[in-house]
Amino acid sequence: MAQPPYKRVGLALLWCVGVPLSLLLVWVLILLPFTPGVAGLKQARAAKASILVAADGKELASFEEGLQERVTLAQISPHMIAALIATEDHRFKDHHGIDYKRTLASVVYTLGGDAQGGSTITQQLARNMFPEEIGRSRNLNRKIKEMITAVKIESAYSKDEILEAYLNTVPFLYNTFGIEMAARTYFDTTAAKLDILESATLVGMLKGTNYYNPVNNPERSVQRRNVVLSQMRKHGMLDDKRYDSLRKKPLRVSFSRQAERSPTDTHFTAYVRKWLLEWADENDYNVERDGLVVHTTLDYALQEAAMKAVERQGNALQIIADVEWSQPDGGNAGSAGAYAGMHGSVTPFDYFWRSKGTLVNAFIRETPEYKKAIESGDTGAVALKRLKTDRAFIARLRAAKTRLETGFVAMDPETGHIKAWIGSRDFHKEQYDHVVQAARQPGSTFKPIVYGAALEKGFAPNRPYRDAVTNIKAGDGTIWRPTDMSGSSGNMMTMREGLVFSKNTITAQVMQDVGLPGIIKLARDLGIRNSKLESVPSLALGTSPVTLLEMVNAYSSIAAQGQYRKPVFVTSITDRSGKVVAHFGDPKSEQAMSAQNSADLIDMMRGVINRGTGTGIRYRFGINGDVAGKTGTTQNNTDGWFIMMHPKLVAGAWVGFNDNRVTMRSSYWGQGGHNALLVVGDFFKAAIADGKVDAAAVFPGGRRPAPVVQEENPGDIDEEAGEMQQEGVAPLPPPAPEPDDMENGAEAPMDGERAEPSSGLPALPQPLPPSAPPPPEPDAGAPQQQRE
Repeated sequence: MAQPPYKRVGLALLWCVGVPLSLLLVWVLILLPFTPGVAGLKQARAAKASILVAADGKELASFEEGLQERVTLAQISPHMIAALIATEDHRFKDHHGIDYKRTLASVVYTLGGDAQGGSTITQQLARNMFPEEIGRSRNLNRKIKEMITAVKIESAYSKDEILEAYLNTVPFLYNTFGIEMAARTYFDTTAAKLDILESATLVGMLKGTNYYNPVNNPERSVQRRNVVLSQMRKHGMLDDKRYDSLRKKPLRVSFSRQAERSPTDTHFTAYVRKWLLEWADENDYNVERDGLVVHTTLDYALQEAAMKAVERQGNALQIIADVEWSQPDGGNAGSAGAYAGMHGSVTPFDYFWRSKGTLVNAFIRETPEYKKAIESGDTGAVALKRLKTDRAFIARLRAAKTRLETGFVAMDPETGHIKAWIGSRDFHKEQYDHVVQAARQPGSTFKPIVYGAALEKGFAPNRPYRDAVTNIKAGDGTIWRPTDMSGSSGNMMTMREGLVFSKNTITAQVMQDVGLPGIIKLARDLGIRNSKLESVPSLALGTSPVTLLEMVNAYSSIAAQGQYRKPVFVTSITDRSGKVVAHFGDPKSEQAMSAQNSADLIDMMRGVINRGTGTGIRYRFGINGDVAGKTGTTQNNTDGWFIMMHPKLVAGAWVGFNDNRVTMRSSYWGQGGHNALLVVGDFFKAAIADGKVDAAAVFPGGRRPAPVVQEENPGDIDEEAGEMQQEGVAPLPPPAPEPDDMENGAEAPMDGERAEPSSGLPALPQPLPPSAPPPPEPDAGAPQQQRE
């Protein structure tokens, strides 16, 4: 106070500025050793790929095959570089890692309520290269580490090297990193070919990749793109006329998520990958570099058993389809072993292709090759004729249409944990997932839900109905008459018998008494929550498409005494040091139906296995445990289903072709009790033999049945598909001849081949006959009768 006034003010200011600066300097010196050194900058951090592991810790897949392709600065469009510098760091060439003017301005704006970032391109590169060392939390500690590292980077790299490193590491969602993969993902081009609008759009995403995502938020993306263009105008990179022209142009995105499958991938790991990428985007993790360990619910031994069952039974069923469709009489070989013996001497599906010319033409017209030919100016007749003579194209078409597919999934009803998941017979040939993507008609596998709704309404399992064709009036006044393959006896039958013997006549009457709203509600409560359920009478017979996962989930709810649990495929995620960063736990259960009614329904479904359409589980596979289930078959043998409940495990399979116009030919092998049942039975037999499933386990109130003699066929029960015949409506006429079919000027047969006017599709060269594979072991019993 003895000092003159001006000195007192000066000293006060010195203390106010000098003390904080001194403290900041001490803080920087403390943090300095905790930031990457120059040697580390040169080598960068050794990235560690995230991995997916089974419940026992066995590695299932990794993310080391990431979506990143490094390019040099010369391979990046100048528009991209200009847009980046103008928007993110226009003094980039002038500073040494920190733009002090921008940093101070961002502090002032932020204190005034307008939060702004002050990071330079170099600081952003520091975050991209060293997210763990610098930290993820938005605080002053992270910002100082970021600044220190930026200065070190500037001392180790040239400006061009910094730009190149930044543009190769910046994230752009969908597990894409770097400008090259971003260009391919969002615009189907390369980094070198990005135009000014595409460059501005990608630079605009850097402020918030989710918020300004041009795929999900196009309006925000356009607004942000125009901000980037205005920055380019502000800094002399665009004149006013060019800017006004560009900002009015629409957003043109050509989005294509890049392939990221590794050789170890399966449908299950692909499904988890997709989920994990979204989780990582939302939680600021890099699945390629952060070394996450994703703990899944998959039981590796059960997955192996499922893979073998799908391969063994899928191959056997493919052979049957090949032979039956190879000749006019359908083969009539009897057992699967007999078909295997014939397979080497026939041309698979030869009769199918020769007898279905109109359908073949429809197949061709639906291909991208045909559509491309039309777009290029060809007429339909010319395009069709040319493609029919393209042997490679025809070979691909035949292979795709006639490949039998199978989906399989198993889950623990007590926890909801997925234990096995097979989406197709070969993931690398067919990525379409028949567990969670394919929605198909479930046929009679839906019937237990109808009977469950009846039990919930107070009906007793022994409630009587007459086995007779009944007129059912739909909401639009249409009359429907459900029938059964075995005909109607006119006798009284109980609800229990109606389910055991899969009687459409009985199920339809139960549906009438219960009402569609109650059936749909129970279906939703049990687990069919994504697929649309049509409120029509035929819903009771399984005509409304659903996914296999939904159906197995519904059966799991029944097996769990009526308690629904959402399927769980990941339990937790840990970082590279073993710290749990996310825990998903067991889902809360919801009471979908009463425990007593679920026990009654399980008891009714035991009869399906003991004396109904699912007896193959006993006599083919010798499974004597307390199990229950249901088969399903849809119209024209299009879909075969079987789902089986064990107290500790529920598993289901679907069998069919991707195109539902291709079906199993015979009514015997087209039934779920003779195709999908083989997959589930094979799986359960192996799981029991390996001790993964307790054969002695019983449902509450149940008991283990008496042993049965394997391969002692008690006689098969036919199952009618789930379509209802409409009364008074004539069948659809056959399709009219097409003007561009074979008889109207199509090509002559190829050398050495026979002309087949009814087909319009030339035969392929026949390969050398392979040696006949041995008959599949689980299919020892031959069918008693072959039907077409």
